Amino acid sequence: MKQSHNSDRTSPASPESWWIHSTKVHKFPSLEDDLKVEVAIIGGGITGITTAFKLAKEGLQVALLEADSLFKGTTGHTTAKVTSQHGLIYNELIQHFGENKARLYYQANQNAKKQIEKWIKEYNIECEFQKTDAYIYTNTESYIGEIKKEAEAYQKLGIEGRLIDRLSIDLPHKSAIVMKNQGHFHPLHYLVKMVEQLENLGVQIYENSVATQMEEGSPPTIRFKNGKRVEADYVVSASHFPFHDNRGYFSRLYPERSYVIAGKPLKPVTIGMYINAEQPTRSIRPVTIDGEQMLLIGGDGHKAGQGGNEIDHYKALEKFALEEFGIEKIDYRWSTQDLVTPDKLPYIGELSAGSRVFVATGYRKWGMTNSHVAAQLISDLIIEKDNPYKELFAPARFKANPSVKKFIKENLNVASHLITGKLEVPDKELKDIKAGEGAAISIKGKRAGAYKTEEGQLFIIDTTCTHMGCEVNWNSGDKTWDCPCHGSRFTYTGEVLEGPAERPLKLLDDDQIDYTTS
Repeated sequence: MKQSHNSDRTSPASPESWWIHSTKVHKFPSLEDDLKVEVAIIGGGITGITTAFKLAKEGLQVALLEADSLFKGTTGHTTAKVTSQHGLIYNELIQHFGENKARLYYQANQNAKKQIEKWIKEYNIECEFQKTDAYIYTNTESYIGEIKKEAEAYQKLGIEGRLIDRLSIDLPHKSAIVMKNQGHFHPLHYLVKMVEQLENLGVQIYENSVATQMEEGSPPTIRFKNGKRVEADYVVSASHFPFHDNRGYFSRLYPERSYVIAGKPLKPVTIGMYINAEQPTRSIRPVTIDGEQMLLIGGDGHKAGQGGNEIDHYKALEKFALEEFGIEKIDYRWSTQDLVTPDKLPYIGELSAGSRVFVATGYRKWGMTNSHVAAQLISDLIIEKDNPYKELFAPARFKANPSVKKFIKENLNVASHLITGKLEVPDKELKDIKAGEGAAISIKGKRAGAYKTEEGQLFIIDTTCTHMGCEVNWNSGDKTWDCPCHGSRFTYTGEVLEGPAERPLKLLDDDQIDYTTS
């Protein structure tokens, strides 16, 4: 199906997730009064919603508080694969943790997948869930052995899967492995129905309520941007990057961005989910958009703030889509960001031993099942029920191999960007900025960032990240300022989109800018 011709492909005028575009979402009020509840959950994505549901079913009084609108974060920008096949992970887990813990990881995610299927049937949720097989393939000679080792790990752990001779679609490959009976769905259609269940259970839901800090007293107290307070017996941080970080999570998590495009293939692909083993990643799954069979193609990931010209990543995916599937027109495109831990296992559990504050983060882009693993584990910890996965996912763990090496590498990377960002001399001047363009510039000898809207309005910010002082870079694909150190993201006006930063970038006043010389 390879194509060699050029095309007049057009990307959408405003990049948007298909999931968000196709979902009608009920709006909820913001927090306007102080509140006291048994459980306060910060974060209105799939983890927060699922945890709220489980705890409310146990009879606890729960409040769910989201800084923006429900589903607008990572959950609304996923590829929505409901699978335990998380890349070439199981042989690596066996090497680092042993067969028992590797098997626990698989079982935890399989149980999560089954829980999703059970709720879909029980609550009659129409979310396009499709059971299908998941494949990892390679076109690189050096990865053929890795695929074989992963197949051997499947056999050791009792995973239903094996090496295969050929994929179910016309895609070049030298070797491949299959994991049977996995699935994919429309995540927001699923969650809209789960939110309805929360309302039926009396869960209090608040949007546009930004948690800024927490006092770990007895009980813990959360402070919000508007001055309101929430007192809770238990607090769950399900906000992607932990909103409360007095344990230095920012140094044990590194953010990765990735990209997704959607378009109609020359020949519809209706079965299977596919991902390659090598870099750059190419993730493929079918999806129905406006009644037509299309493909979601994702990947081209990189560490946040370090991807160069972001629009080039979309172009790379578009080139792959055209060459392999004949996709000439891109109907939707979007990007997302997720956090990765040094040992590739999520942090799920108590913030520290005996704490009434719980955290769930570091899903490594496999959040559909890991979110349900987190909800089950945290719920069990709160109601004091035994859970076999407590030790495996404990946030306090820190294994010598691979955690220490990865920890050192990532923090050296942070230090490098902290220094080089301060030394960088921007090569653009304010007069060079065109409509729709953003770039780092120099203002009176100091680094600044400028963006000019299509209407010609200028927004000039101080590029120093308010988290730890690294210099943010312009993201041309999403029109945001991204921090290369810990992944904080800001709008072109400086407002916080993603943490760990809590305060906006400083907007420069006119009296700080010399327009005649800049």
